[in-house]
Amino acid sequence: MKIEQIYTGCLAHAAYYIESNGEAAIFDPLREVHPYINRAKMDDAKIKYVFETHFHADFVSGHIDLMKKTDAKIVFGPNANPSYETIIAKDNQVFEIGDYKIKAIHTPGHTMESTTYLVIDENGKEHGIITGDTLFIGDVGRPDLAQELVSDLTEEILAGYLYDSLRNKIMPLNDDLIVYPNHGAGSACEKNMSTETTDTLGHQKEVNYALRADMTREEFITEVLEGLSAPPKYFPQNVMMNINGYESFDAIMEKGKKPLSPEAFEVAANEGSAIVIDVRHQHDFAKGHIPSSIFIGLDGEFAPWVGALIADVNQPILLITPNGRESEALTRLSRVGFDNTIGYLHGGFEAWKSAGMEYDKVTTIYAMDLKNAIEKENAIVYDVRKESEYLAEHVEGAQHICLSTLTNHISEYPTNNKFYLHCEGGYRSMIASSILKNRGIHNLIDVDGGYESIKEVRIPLTDYICPSTLK
Repeated sequence: MKIEQIYTGCLAHAAYYIESNGEAAIFDPLREVHPYINRAKMDDAKIKYVFETHFHADFVSGHIDLMKKTDAKIVFGPNANPSYETIIAKDNQVFEIGDYKIKAIHTPGHTMESTTYLVIDENGKEHGIITGDTLFIGDVGRPDLAQELVSDLTEEILAGYLYDSLRNKIMPLNDDLIVYPNHGAGSACEKNMSTETTDTLGHQKEVNYALRADMTREEFITEVLEGLSAPPKYFPQNVMMNINGYESFDAIMEKGKKPLSPEAFEVAANEGSAIVIDVRHQHDFAKGHIPSSIFIGLDGEFAPWVGALIADVNQPILLITPNGRESEALTRLSRVGFDNTIGYLHGGFEAWKSAGMEYDKVTTIYAMDLKNAIEKENAIVYDVRKESEYLAEHVEGAQHICLSTLTNHISEYPTNNKFYLHCEGGYRSMIASSILKNRGIHNLIDVDGGYESIKEVRIPLTDYICPSTLK
């Protein structure tokens, strides 16, 4: 059977391409649709349907652009009510893709319109299930994201729906079915996802905590809601874009590809409300950057961190990119709905320096220097990793302020005394450093290499602190 997973690591996102006898279908596409169109062209196939498992919160789907470019029909499950033309499938409705069949199975719980698609091959054999965010490898969808859309829903009610969907719709299916989820480990939707991106349903029944055969409804609700972090700020805005529609990807790219001279860039940065985002490597940012710019590097989890740290997807953005990576930055911003890039620095940071413009630096040290500072100065250390990472092990005496909540705790950082910042490898702590400097706090030192390097130089560590003391 021809079914391909098209995986995008930055968002830990999986779309799916199915083709049979000259007809194709795309499931849960990303915003930029040319890869799917090009894939269909390779098979000389026409894209007949775009299937959506639900209204996504963590990215803007490419379903509308695909419909406009290919005349494909968009399919949602029951309870969906978008503002554009779609097919709203009935529970157990069957669609044909060449010699294949796709059965829509309504599986509410993650959201009320969530639908799983059972894929049946040309011989009538059930091959797999495309589960969206209903069932992951190692986990299930979080039931706390749809409450803002329906006022009388609670996360407990949604978790109950999810329990019923899994028990009554998914678990009775054949054990040899392949599970094709929408996300893998690293997604903002995750709690306990595996690094594997597919598995058999039978194996998931054995190892996935949420599919235990003897699990009661009450146990499921408690366990699936336990340990959920607050969803990123951009999630509700992405949901509404997926429901109500959005500007075309091509238009967003054309608008954002506006080269600005250093002088014009400075005027744009100072005149309006634009945020300057520097997407180069953290080492380059440390050596020199435009004052008050925010570092969020393309070589890390760029789009999720933009979404987590910038509250409004309509925020005007100015970009500083490595030469030749402007389109990549615009594409990855658009995936999470940040469509208001107003230009980029032509010639990059080197053009800024060559023009004699003012720039700033971030003081960095190696882990051995931190060890010496701890031993000689009783250094103040801040750990900006996730709470789970900090609880597992951290520098003895280090204070914890997670990067995702840093802007709520700016006042807790010293403004005069020197302090040190670290994360796991150096990416997140440089983001934190840039935010703090943007807020006028410059007495910081970033630990290059982060916790990975700290462990190598035998700085005293501890492995637990009561969660109630954490910020």
